[in-house]
Amino acid sequence: MIQPRTFAIGDIHGGLRALKALLELLKPNPEDHLIFLGDYVDGWSDSAETIFYLMELKKSHQCTFIRGNHDELCYGWLKTGTHTDQWLVHGGKATLKSYARFSKSEIETQFSFFENLEDYYLSNDNKLFLHAGFTNVRGPEHEHFHKMYYWDRSLWELALAVDPNLSKDAITYPKRLTLFDEIYIGHTPVTRINQTIPINASCVWNIDTGAAFQGPLTAIDIHTKEVFQTPPVYTLYPDEKGRN
Repeated sequence: MIQPRTFAIGDIHGGLRALKALLELLKPNPEDHLIFLGDYVDGWSDSAETIFYLMELKKSHQCTFIRGNHDELCYGWLKTGTHTDQWLVHGGKATLKSYARFSKSEIETQFSFFENLEDYYLSNDNKLFLHAGFTNVRGPEHEHFHKMYYWDRSLWELALAVDPNLSKDAITYPKRLTLFDEIYIGHTPVTRINQTIPINASCVWNIDTGAAFQGPLTAIDIHTKEVFQTPPVYTLYPDEKGRN
């Protein structure tokens, strides 16, 4: 009997063509668990279409959708009609154009998707999945500022800074990095350290391979660590600039 697989999937940023290509590589069974690490919108031209696609995918597959910072920003605009200039600069402009193709009633069917996004997911085998990080040394359930789940970068920076030869039993080993067997995140593209594959630092796996910019969209089988990647997403949108 084939055991169900669990995939962690990186930041999509409106790249629906890349998402479809990635799922073709994964060929997920309905029993497989697809854990999306957030940032479904803002970047390429298919933000609204990506959300509709994910809503349909959930009807046939086991999906967990984590909340990303761009998802919070997009939903804030959808609900209030207001936005910041900063959001437009960081992918919001393409999102505005995408949603302009749909009626108000069509858009409102997405509200429950955004409202039901999860801050984090903890598996039975002590693996944590969230968009960005957490700051409380007792774990995310004790986090004082919930926005840290989808805005924090310190967890990833901390993991990168830890000496790989330092024992987890050492008094100086960061407490946050001892709580879980593995932590899967997106949010901070590994292209910032000149990489385009998932990077493991301490117990943290960063799956954001820069799909919003010049990198591919990536998934990883969390048990076998097999990596699945699309071509660089910009090659699927040759007439667009993404978040460059």
